[in-house]
Amino acid sequence: MADLMKTSNPALGQNTFRDVAGFGGDTMTVSGAVNKAGILMLLCVASAAWTWNRFFATGDPSTVAPMIMIGGIGGFILALVTIFKKEWAGITAPLYALAEGALLGGISAMFELSYKGIAIQAVMLTFGTLVAMLLVYRSGLIKVNDKFRIGVFAATGGIALFYLAQFVLGFFGITFHTINSGTPLGIGFSLLVVGIAALNLVLDFDMIEQGARYNAPKYMEWYSAFALMVTLIWLYLEILRLLAKFRSRD
Repeated sequence: MADLMKTSNPALGQNTFRDVAGFGGDTMTVSGAVNKAGILMLLCVASAAWTWNRFFATGDPSTVAPMIMIGGIGGFILALVTIFKKEWAGITAPLYALAEGALLGGISAMFELSYKGIAIQAVMLTFGTLVAMLLVYRSGLIKVNDKFRIGVFAATGGIALFYLAQFVLGFFGITFHTINSGTPLGIGFSLLVVGIAALNLVLDFDMIEQGARYNAPKYMEWYSAFALMVTLIWLYLEILRLLAKFRSRD
């Protein structure tokens, strides 16, 4: 069973559902997880819209800078709490969605200031990718086996290590301009990252179905919805960066 419980999403780890299965009482369902994911998305969008409107009401980035910082740090802390205290997900997951919405709203507004229309394009592409990957998963075109899991996990880990190294080296004045700009290499890198993020959605779908199959506790619906949000937020940010790279070439 352990080999079946792998995903590169940190919120859906190897033993996520196995360790909580068989506790008795109400159990999670796929539809329940989907409904709660919808609630989290609405909360995230509402929070993002509030930050977005606040930015464009003043046109001053400093008005939303605190919200971006609070949303980023708060979202990170809430994500860690949710991962380690899954039974609290019914409270922490909605708070996480609100915090990340504040972050995304501010970041999106700043991108929109430079590239008009980019935010709605990124939103549409993100949800389009979500639907497409769900259809691919349900059709069986992608087989979620051990090789697939290991490959996506390794690729995601490599991307995470690269971003970490880039962050640390930035303190020493070392930057990767070619990869972070609209060069062919930079666009190719972003396309690769978007592809890996999309493949993580397939792993998330598979893990949620396994949670329902293993009769995980009801609160795991909130946790599963939270895990899916983690991937969607990553995907949105990467698509936003990819579009910005394309637009910078115009």
